[in-house]
Amino acid sequence: MKRFIRNCLLLLLALVLAGGGFILWRGHEKAEELTASLSLEQAVERVKSSQNYTPPDQIPEMLKEATVAIEDRRFYEHSGLDIIGLLRAAASQVIPDMVRSGGSTIGQQTIKNLYGLFEPDLEIKVAEVFLAGKLNELYSKDEILALYVNIINYGDGHIGITEAAGGYFGVTPMQLTDSQSVILAGIPNSPVNLQLSNHYEAARNREQLILQAMVREEYLTQEEADAIWNQPVFAWQ
Repeated sequence: MKRFIRNCLLLLLALVLAGGGFILWRGHEKAEELTASLSLEQAVERVKSSQNYTPPDQIPEMLKEATVAIEDRRFYEHSGLDIIGLLRAAASQVIPDMVRSGGSTIGQQTIKNLYGLFEPDLEIKVAEVFLAGKLNELYSKDEILALYVNIINYGDGHIGITEAAGGYFGVTPMQLTDSQSVILAGIPNSPVNLQLSNHYEAARNREQLILQAMVREEYLTQEEADAIWNQPVFAWQ
């Protein structure tokens, strides 16, 4: 009986390894297929050549730090895939008091938006990982973060930080206040449910979560976070 159980476990392990290997192969093939029709460099250049593109040095540091703190806290440490983040995301789905989060890194989300990979398909998720790794090889972290904020959905039809800053506040990205930067950083998590036109209170609640994350990650002191929270988001407030 013990030998039978051991053989069953070995068979199960072999099947899992074979299945995992097949998924990795299919994901790699999907990544090759995507870049065959549009290389990663071409996809990036298409974003950079847009008239609405905001380069890294014209994106507020507050927006960058808030985005990293809430979306991908180990962004500057990993090379496109955050294993710890994946485990944390899984835990957040079952632990009631834990802030819900996704396992995708900023690099993966950038790839998803560059290639329009919005289907919840395992093969596509693996392709995202391969391409996010390549993105990290070709571009600096600052360039990747700039790409992300230039193509992500900020709700109310605003794609990218230039449209969001102008559409919501009538300013350029560099003119955003700290409070505006932080509240915008929270919207891409769920644009339909956090857009400022009809979900302002929900967006403010997420802003509070972001400020707490920024304090934990030591981007801000608690006093600085409180001061930003008390800033008016809109000029008329």
